[in-house]
Amino acid sequence: MQQKQTDEDLINEVLAGHTQAYSELVSRHQRFVFSLAMRFAKKREDAEEIAQDCFVKAYKALGTFQGSSKFSTWLYTITYTTAMSFLRKKRLETDSIDDEGNNIQLESKVSDFNANLAERRSTGYWLNRAIDQLTPDDAMVINLFYKGEQSLEEISIVLNMDPNNVKVRLHRARTRLKEKLQFLLKDEVKELL
Repeated sequence: MQQKQTDEDLINEVLAGHTQAYSELVSRHQRFVFSLAMRFAKKREDAEEIAQDCFVKAYKALGTFQGSSKFSTWLYTITYTTAMSFLRKKRLETDSIDDEGNNIQLESKVSDFNANLAERRSTGYWLNRAIDQLTPDDAMVINLFYKGEQSLEEISIVLNMDPNNVKVRLHRARTRLKEKLQFLLKDEVKELL
C-alpha cells in the first residue's frame, strides 16, 4: 500500500521538474483557498479569480518556500495578500454602497424565498451568514482558526502579526461573530412565531 505524499514531497517533485505534482497540491487546498477568497470577494466569479491568482503566484514562488511553516500556512498567506490586493483594486474601480458602521446589508428578497428551508435552519447556514457579515479581517481569522485548523502561530505568519495580537483579534472576532449570530437567530425566532 502506497503512502500519501506530503505537501513537501510534492513540492520537491515540482521543483525537480515534475510539474504534474502541482495539480495534487492544488486539489488538496483548492476548496479552502476558494472559501477564504469567497469570504473576501462575496461573488463567486471574483473568488474564483482570486483563487486562481493565488495558485499561479504560489507556483511561480514555489522555489522560495523554505518549509519553516506548513505549505498550507504559506499558501493562505498568499491567499490573504492576493485577496486584499484584489479588494483594494476593486474599491478603486467602484464606490461601495455598504455602510460598515451601520452594517447595512442589501439582500435580495427573491433569493431568501428560494432558499431551501432545511438549509436555512441548519447551524452551518446561520454560522456562514454571520461570518459573511463580519469584516474581511475578522472573517479571515475565524476561517483560518476554525475551518483551516491553523494555530495562532501559523495565523500570525499569514497575517504578518505577533501571535498575541492574533489571539486578541481572534477573541474580538469571536465576540463580533457571537453578536451577529444572536442578531440573526433572534430574527429567525421571530420568523418561526
